[in-house]
Amino acid sequence: MAITMWKVAVAGWATLLSISFAGYVPAKAAPAKKDVVDTAVAAGNFKTLAAALQAAGLVDTLKDKGPFTVFAPTDEAFAKLPPGTVDDLLKPENKQKLVAILTYHVVPGRLLAAQVTKMNSAKTVNGEALTIKVNGGAVMVNNAKVLQTDILCSNGVIHVIDSVVLPK
Repeated sequence: MAITMWKVAVAGWATLLSISFAGYVPAKAAPAKKDVVDTAVAAGNFKTLAAALQAAGLVDTLKDKGPFTVFAPTDEAFAKLPPGTVDDLLKPENKQKLVAILTYHVVPGRLLAAQVTKMNSAKTVNGEALTIKVNGGAVMVNNAKVLQTDILCSNGVIHVIDSVVLPK
């Protein structure tokens, strides 16, 4: 009798759950609506990066369909550079050097953190490779620590870093 009651109870719950979830459709993450440039600008802590992208003429490129993985230095990261460095890089005569530095922060494709942490290096748009290490739970890209990962954008992903990485 106890087994029969158990079967009835289980069958009753199964029927109730099937009725309750009959029209249920699992929620999907909303697709990112902003590209990597607009996402960085909206964040508010990438003003220097945005100005540098503008001076380098790379805004339209990074607004293109991509996908791109951007290791984005914060304003504080740019502030770590020697005094006057950013102002000097923003001058028209230093555009090629600025382009080389900025494209060293961009990897073709959409690489999420789970993929990045399994890599030893990543070839950048500038042609040189970034060194990637996981050290004590911290992910390092060259000498920069990754502060935040997987900021999804319509044309890629942003990983926030605490230092500007410089090509050789």
